[in-house]
Amino acid sequence: MNSKATLMAACALVAGFVSMQAAAPSGQAAVVNGQAAVANGQAAAPGGQAAMANMQTVGPNGQRGPGPSPAIADASTRFVAQMAVKGSPSYATLPKRTRRYVITEFGAVGDGTTVNTKAIQAAIDKCSAAKGGGTVVVPKGTFRTGSIFLKQGVNLLVEKDGVLKGTTNPDDYPQIKSRWEGTEEMYTASLVNAEGVTGLEISGEGTIDGAGDEWMAKNPFRRAVPQGPGGAEGAGAGGPTGAAAPAGGASAAPAAAMRPRGPGRPRLIGIQNSKDVRVAGLFLHNQAIWCLFVLYSENVEIDGVTIAAEHNIPSSDGIDIDSSKHVHINHTYIEDGDDCISIKSGKDADGLRVNRPAEDILIENSHFAYGQGGVAMGSETSGGIRNVTTLNCLFDAGNWAPIRFKTQPSRGGVVENITYKDIVLHGTRQAFEMNMEWRMVGPRLPDSNPLPVVRNVRIINVKGDVLSVGAIHGLAGSPIQGVTFVDCNITAERGFRLDHARSVDLKGLTIAVKQGEPVTTTDVE
Repeated sequence: MNSKATLMAACALVAGFVSMQAAAPSGQAAVVNGQAAVANGQAAAPGGQAAMANMQTVGPNGQRGPGPSPAIADASTRFVAQMAVKGSPSYATLPKRTRRYVITEFGAVGDGTTVNTKAIQAAIDKCSAAKGGGTVVVPKGTFRTGSIFLKQGVNLLVEKDGVLKGTTNPDDYPQIKSRWEGTEEMYTASLVNAEGVTGLEISGEGTIDGAGDEWMAKNPFRRAVPQGPGGAEGAGAGGPTGAAAPAGGASAAPAAAMRPRGPGRPRLIGIQNSKDVRVAGLFLHNQAIWCLFVLYSENVEIDGVTIAAEHNIPSSDGIDIDSSKHVHINHTYIEDGDDCISIKSGKDADGLRVNRPAEDILIENSHFAYGQGGVAMGSETSGGIRNVTTLNCLFDAGNWAPIRFKTQPSRGGVVENITYKDIVLHGTRQAFEMNMEWRMVGPRLPDSNPLPVVRNVRIINVKGDVLSVGAIHGLAGSPIQGVTFVDCNITAERGFRLDHARSVDLKGLTIAVKQGEPVTTTDVE
């Protein structure tokens, strides 16, 4: 089994999770000396435990391990995965495009060495010029390329055993108008770019590889240029420079915001100002920085995608949804060196100027392994984040913070109507992290007026074992408001810290800890 097939098997394990329930009667784990003792833990739902036991381990390079890891095997006895397919409808409406433009017919050579940027772009241009468009096809072989730019009427298909792999020459990635960490500016183009298109599909059984390991070996100390007080958000990350200017009512970015920052590492796929987009089936590997970036777009379907990056690649987010709406992420497997999924809407003064929310987003039936966050709201919250649901997912393998909210007092924006439901946690560092003073380094920017707001959060049927339950940390001038726990059960080494919060309903949260108090509070009403 190759690395992609291994990762897809891991993804398939949770592809149909409709509910995650502890195996003990009534869905509650009995607590004995801080340990979860599960009654009848061996009686898994049909196919559930067997699937977990047969799951292969996956290393940071995507390689297959010798068998089920102790963590996965243990999870199979603690938790029951009731397998079923939700079958949510696609958010994207796509035209049929049957005409094929195989890149080798335009001179591309799949030897893993030849740089094929011009040949691949020629295939795209020819396809776009044809009446009705078509599909540009990457066949078997490893095809090195710099930035390519998809156009209206063009789909991209990477066939089985086909690999589209980025070069590591900064000159192969032009600087384009984009948004980087919440600020509109010139930024390095992605490996695969789509700007202002309608009806786009990027799919296949093949691989798109960002060569992030090679970028790090070539220049492991590349950093993003500081953006003023506080520095760049992703300190420790080099950055590309390519997202689009806003569509619709957003005003043009100030010239200062569009200053060139110099070449940085390219994101893997960048989709901007587009509508009716589907990304499906692919193995996305070793992004040099953010992997799948969706900006100012709507009606986006991400389905059956596997994302795996070495854990030492900084800012290697799996999926970043930025000021976009009507997004459906389904049947994904993600492990990386930063947040697995991050929902964003602009940062500080520039984000408040653009003022475009991220909204109406469904994330379901997915497996999030190692990463610094699971499904995170922020920290770029200035345009607002609302109506986001994460449903039927597994978080494990030392993920730092599966349920994560992060912002800063300078951000502004309202984060509201966020739901996490039917979630299994196993061996994660925390269960919950809500921090409105996240990563306050460097000179402090002025507080926004009004301050950022986090409110109306529902956490339902979340169960598992973690190192620390986590923390809810609001602002004295803007406490976190309205967090409700329903049928949640967490076993941890350490407890839950809450400060500056209002209307937090803990009646539905059962906590067993080995050290200290289960819950400590300061300024909580």
